[in-house]
Amino acid sequence: MTDLPHLLELPHGTLRLPAFLPDATLGVVRTLDSADLETCGVEALVMNTFHLMQRPGSSTVQALGGLHAMCGWPHPIMTDSGGFQAYSLIRRNPRLGTLSDRGITYRPEGATRPYHLTPEKTVQLQLSYGADVVVCLDDCTHAEAPVAEQEESVRRTVAWAKRSRVEFDRILAQKGPPSGKRPLLMAVVQGGGVRDLRRRCAEELLAIGFDAFGFGGWPLDTQGRLLTDILAYTRELIPARFVMHALGVGHPAYVAEGTRLGYGLYDSALPTRDARHARLYVLRAGTPAGQ
Repeated sequence: MTDLPHLLELPHGTLRLPAFLPDATLGVVRTLDSADLETCGVEALVMNTFHLMQRPGSSTVQALGGLHAMCGWPHPIMTDSGGFQAYSLIRRNPRLGTLSDRGITYRPEGATRPYHLTPEKTVQLQLSYGADVVVCLDDCTHAEAPVAEQEESVRRTVAWAKRSRVEFDRILAQKGPPSGKRPLLMAVVQGGGVRDLRRRCAEELLAIGFDAFGFGGWPLDTQGRLLTDILAYTRELIPARFVMHALGVGHPAYVAEGTRLGYGLYDSALPTRDARHARLYVLRAGTPAGQ
């Protein structure tokens, strides 16, 4: 794929592509501070709206001046919407909450109240946090989930994206961007391993209009291998001028493969988690990806 973007202009700086964004889920990459990250050459971070609204809490983040001030990180921050967490927590354990057309309700064990996340609320929170890239709420699935579940996911993801777009535009029209510069709005393409559903989702999201797009859904098969075919197909559905994020992809070999397919952004907790467990990546020519 040619004519791919090489730079992403964001309110808190220019991000060179391709770029890997470490997961700073609760506002910090574990065991590292901002100076460590800058020394390593990290240019941007991913933080999670779903978790931040619980800890330290939205009011705390806002009282501290937003994520950049709270974390001492002056560079770009992308805030994931919480759609993947709904998949990983609620779809696997329904007693923890519910997914409906209205949004997500999560009841963590030991909590005194449930947490509600709608497309509108996640946009409101991300903008109030000062995010450089705001991600629409999506309904995440596993690639091998039944077709009926994938169809519902696409329908709900598109409907939520429309509501996110409306809320994003409403807030910026009324209040302007928090940092003075307009953040980007990213939509997520769902559809599992069903090509017709991936195409339908991509076409409907393109018709709504967004600044960037993500590959949604679990990106690995049951053996832990990258779903290269469906990743490649989904990238082809989105015009090359738009940057695409391979959400949740973080193994170095898979990042290299995703870049070959035309993706420009990656995020995962895997590399820093492996480092904390004293694992070292050694890539040799001819080694199968993921090993």
